Amino acid sequence: MLEFIFFLKKIDKEIIELVYKAGFLVQENAAICRYGKQFFGFLDKRNKTLVICTQNAKIIGGYFIPRNHSDESYSHTHMHIRRALRHEATHVAQMCNEGEVLEMVERKKMKLHPFKKDALEGSIKVSGNREKEYEAYWMEDRPKIVRDALRKYCF
Repeated sequence: MLEFIFFLKKIDKEIIELVYKAGFLVQENAAICRYGKQFFGFLDKRNKTLVICTQNAKIIGGYFIPRNHSDESYSHTHMHIRRALRHEATHVAQMCNEGEVLEMVERKKMKLHPFKKDALEGSIKVSGNREKEYEAYWMEDRPKIVRDALRKYCF
């Protein structure tokens, strides 16, 4: 059983199902996660495998720090895992779109929060594609758009 599933909302579970239906595998804590603790997910295009780095998300998100409240639905760990899934699922949809950006929303309407700028630059170093990474970072906070993109481009 994949541990990260416990951190997801209903719509994220729908996204996972669509990723599977699109012919991709899903792995957790694969060797590539050792590339850097700041990375919470990867898409291995060659092997059609979406990887979630749950351990990295738990460490960076402070999952092991005791909390005084029982509702952790908005903890940093939950947020990192959900965003990683949505980000990598966006890349799945891009692959289904012959490797092109999705253009679910006009680029000029896609504004990234400043805290994502450093993460964007790190991802560009790994993937080499600014446009696709920008789109994935924007979409990771919009699960309905990710779900719709998978439906539109993969089926």
